[in-house]
Amino acid sequence: MSLAEDVPVAPARTAVTAEGVRSFTIAGTRRDESRQLDADRVAAALLEFDAQVRRFEEARARLRAAIEQSRKGRSQREILHDSAFARLQAKLESMPVIEQAKGILMAQQRCGPEEAFDLLRRASQRSNVPIRELAVLIVARSTGNGAGPTAVTIPLTTHDP
Repeated sequence: MSLAEDVPVAPARTAVTAEGVRSFTIAGTRRDESRQLDADRVAAALLEFDAQVRRFEEARARLRAAIEQSRKGRSQREILHDSAFARLQAKLESMPVIEQAKGILMAQQRCGPEEAFDLLRRASQRSNVPIRELAVLIVARSTGNGAGPTAVTIPLTTHDP
């Protein structure tokens, strides 16, 4: 009897599913238990891998849905409309204080509204302070609320020294 005849070999049993081989066992040898353990480990690894693939595909589907939702959620026109509305709202809120500052400048400098705004604009550019903030300072200074040590003095004349 040859060596191959000494070890009886049973046919391999496999479990096949739609995705492919899921587990296999080889029975009838002395190493059945270790082979079964190896087969169980391979089957467990395949199951874990499949679970990871499923989780990845689910995450990918959620991401695609979120991207599609964000694209469909608001049109570019709506986004631009909202930003234009916000700019108009800010302009409307800052307009009264700018008009008050123009009135103060018109009285102090004896000029018209266009020249008063031009003075305000140039002073804003020179001092790198937004017009609205500069107007607040002018109104506060003229009403006496900004006369303390924290008051900022910004030259408003058209002539630079």
